[in-house]
Amino acid sequence: MTGHQRAKDSSGDQHADPGGSHLDAVGKAIIAQLQQDGRRTYAAIGAEVGLSEAAVRQRVQRMIKSGLIQIVAVTDPAHVGFSRQAMVGIRAEGNLDRIVTALARLPEVDYVVVTAGSFDILAEVVCEDDDGLFTLLNEQIRGIDGVRSTESFVYLKLAKQTYAWGTR
Repeated sequence: MTGHQRAKDSSGDQHADPGGSHLDAVGKAIIAQLQQDGRRTYAAIGAEVGLSEAAVRQRVQRMIKSGLIQIVAVTDPAHVGFSRQAMVGIRAEGNLDRIVTALARLPEVDYVVVTAGSFDILAEVVCEDDDGLFTLLNEQIRGIDGVRSTESFVYLKLAKQTYAWGTR
């Protein structure tokens, strides 16, 4: 990146639309650096991607503010007391938005998507144990108005979990 481009970037001119669907190569490189180590300093990232520390800080803050990225600590649920994970396939009737909103409010639910196919909704859940999963399914998820049926896919072993897909 040339000095002129650096100057433009540090003055606030964006080369990418962090709130949109397009990222430039530098934005992707910044994200890749953060995916390797979310605590990496802006100075170290800048050295890798060819920007000043201030320019990296500005870009990262814009990406966070726009919702493009989040910087969080990711835990292994089993190591913090949650030994039962499952994907729950939900067949529904009526307005799916109401059901999705109700599912998203449940603390055990960490992922909800509306799908096409044999299930209307998929929800990933994390529970302390089998009793917690049973209670969640029987009393909470199946109690949501519009939920016709559920099918649970209990996780036996996590073989891969990655967050690096965002920059390819």
